[in-house]
Amino acid sequence: MRIAVVGTGYVGLVTGTCFAETGNQVTCVDINEDKINRMKAGEVPIYEPGLEDLFHRNVEEGRLNFTTDLAAGIEGAKIIFLALPTPPGEDGSADLKYILQVANDLGPLLKDYTVLIDKSTVPVGTSELVRNAVAKNATVDFDVVSNPEFLREGVAVEDFMKPDRVVIGTESPRAKELMNVLYAPLVRQGNPIIFMDERSAEMTKYAANAFLATKITFMNEIANLCELVGANVDDIRRGIGTDSRIGKRFLFAGIGYGGSCFPKDVQALAKTSEDNNYKFHILDSVMRVNEKQKTKLMPTIQSHFNNELAGKTIGVWGLAFKPYTDDIREAPALYNIEALLELGCKINVYDPEAMPNVKAILGDKVTFSKNPYEAIDQADALLIVTEWPQFRTPDFERMDSLLKNKVIFDGRNLYETSQMRDLGYTYYSIGRQTVIS
Repeated sequence: MRIAVVGTGYVGLVTGTCFAETGNQVTCVDINEDKINRMKAGEVPIYEPGLEDLFHRNVEEGRLNFTTDLAAGIEGAKIIFLALPTPPGEDGSADLKYILQVANDLGPLLKDYTVLIDKSTVPVGTSELVRNAVAKNATVDFDVVSNPEFLREGVAVEDFMKPDRVVIGTESPRAKELMNVLYAPLVRQGNPIIFMDERSAEMTKYAANAFLATKITFMNEIANLCELVGANVDDIRRGIGTDSRIGKRFLFAGIGYGGSCFPKDVQALAKTSEDNNYKFHILDSVMRVNEKQKTKLMPTIQSHFNNELAGKTIGVWGLAFKPYTDDIREAPALYNIEALLELGCKINVYDPEAMPNVKAILGDKVTFSKNPYEAIDQADALLIVTEWPQFRTPDFERMDSLLKNKVIFDGRNLYETSQMRDLGYTYYSIGRQTVIS
């Protein structure tokens, strides 16, 4: 099948590459000429495990192509995915200007029946707006389908190729038939394709992300209470995670969620509620708690140093909002670094993938290190913000020789408190007993 994907961001590039891998002829379209030229030259513009191999294979075999020309990109396509940015506005609502602009442009370009698919996360009712925008100038039949993505950064290729479920919003029999054919190779093990109306599909994506954000935030609230009553959040996580009604995932306490989806989608769903005169109290609390949780360790850091942080050097491990990605959108690391800089600290940072993105924002305000150990050389303390695997089992003897003080502020609970006690560290974490050496 011939497919066009408009937008080559995270979702668009993964979508296009993975559909090419299943044998489709895919053209990715983007207005960013430099980005398109880089991809044509073989450069993958985002870091995502497994994506580079698929990208190069499908480019070499002629199934994956790139262009800035919308008309040329959609030529002959039976399906056109809209994978465009929907950034949050000042009021939290999703900005649809990019999607609606492309929808307007597509109308006169359609030559045969085409299925247009909203792949971006969009508010309820967007399919109708897209349909109206295309219809202004369209002279052929078309359908607009909502097909939200459920990709986790760091495992997006696996999520796409082996989806738990595929949600498709359409009531058109013709569109359903095409969508069944498109997704058949990805659901051969029996995972469901769930058809519903467009508005329900749009709401499903927001509901899923808002629920997961709520689950994370609830566990962080439990962790904060644990610190006050002397309980251990790790034990509680195991105690409730084995309950099949709750499940094990998204129960790890830490310094809040970030990224491109949860913050934006929770805000957008809250705004949709507000627009419909409904007060979504849970979401208001989730946003408020998560914002505070991002800098949960700052009072602890200040207290440990008796509010004398000016001139102190803090090594920071992790910049991305989660491991296996270079995405720093709403990353807790940025909030903590800014707070430490304001207090006069010198900051040395290390992240396996995200340093170029942070350098574009912070420039020379912080020192970028070649490895984790360089980041803590002569540092007064270590702050852990992202749970990259290589941070889980470091060379503690080497760390002992580099750190001025054996002090760790762990925002991701990477180490056991008993281990830190045996190693002689002063160790602060989330929802667990503080270890004082």
